[in-house]
Amino acid sequence: MREAFIKLHISILLAGFTGLFGKLISLNEGLLVWYRMMFAALLLFIILAVSKKLVAISWQEQLKITGTGFLLGLHWVFFYGSIKITNVSVGVVCFSLVGFFTALLEPLIIKRRFRMKELLFSLITVAGIILIFQFDMRYRTGIIIGIISSALAALFTITNKKVGARHPSRMMLLYEMAGGFIGLSILLPFYLYFFPVSTILPDRTDFLYLLLLALVCTIGLYLLQIQVLKMISAFTVNLSYNLEPVYSIILAMLFFGEAKELNTAFYLGLGLICISVLLQTREALISKVK
Repeated sequence: MREAFIKLHISILLAGFTGLFGKLISLNEGLLVWYRMMFAALLLFIILAVSKKLVAISWQEQLKITGTGFLLGLHWVFFYGSIKITNVSVGVVCFSLVGFFTALLEPLIIKRRFRMKELLFSLITVAGIILIFQFDMRYRTGIIIGIISSALAALFTITNKKVGARHPSRMMLLYEMAGGFIGLSILLPFYLYFFPVSTILPDRTDFLYLLLLALVCTIGLYLLQIQVLKMISAFTVNLSYNLEPVYSIILAMLFFGEAKELNTAFYLGLGLICISVLLQTREALISKVK
C-alpha cells in the first residue's frame, strides 16, 4: 500500500508539469492533444514491441479501452483550452474539482451509496481552491471550460478503474492513447473548421516539447496512475491530484512570471487542500487495514 501511495505522488509531480507544456507549445489545444496521443501511442508501441511485452486483448475489451482513451483525449482538449484562454493557474485550479465530481459520479456509475466523508473532503478542497484562486469574472470562459475538463477527468478515472482491473497497465495505456488519437482524428477536421489555424505542423521547439510531454508526462505518468488505481480507489486518486494545481501554480510563477504572490490566502488554501488529501489518505489506510 505504501508503494502505491509513493507512485501516486510521483505521478502527481509529473502531472504538475503538464500545464506548463500547454503554455510552451504554440499549437492550439486540439492539435496539441492530437500530437500528444499520437506520439505517446507510437513511442509506447515501439517500447513494448522491442521489449516483447505486447499482449493480445479481445476486440470487445479493445473497444472499451479505446473508448476510455477518447474520454481522456476530450478531457485534455478542454484542459489545455482553459489554459490557453486564460493561464496555467486558472486551468489547473479548475482541475482540482475532479475530486468533487468523482464523489458525485462514482456512486452513480458503480452503483454504490454516497459517502458523506468523500463529499466533505471534496468541499474542504473546494474551499481551498477558492482561497488560492479568487475567481475573476474576466476568466469566466476559461473557468467554465476548466470545470468541464475536471468533470471529464473524473469520468475517465472512474471508467479507467473499471476497465483496467483486468489488463496490464502498459497495454491499457497503449490502447487508450490509440483510442484517443483515433477519436480526435475523426473530430479534428470539424474542430479546425470552426477554429482554423495557419499551420498544423509543429516547429522544432514544439516538436521537442511534444516528445517530452508524450514520453515523460504521458507514458510515465499514466503507467504509474493505472498501477495505482488497481490498489487505491478512484476517489482517493482524484482527491490526491488536488496537489497538482499547487505544483503547477508554483512552476508557472517560476517559469512564466504569473504574478500571483504567495499571500495569506494562498497558504490557507494550500493548507486546506493538504488537509483534505491527508484525511482521505488516512481513511484509505484505515479501511485497508480493516
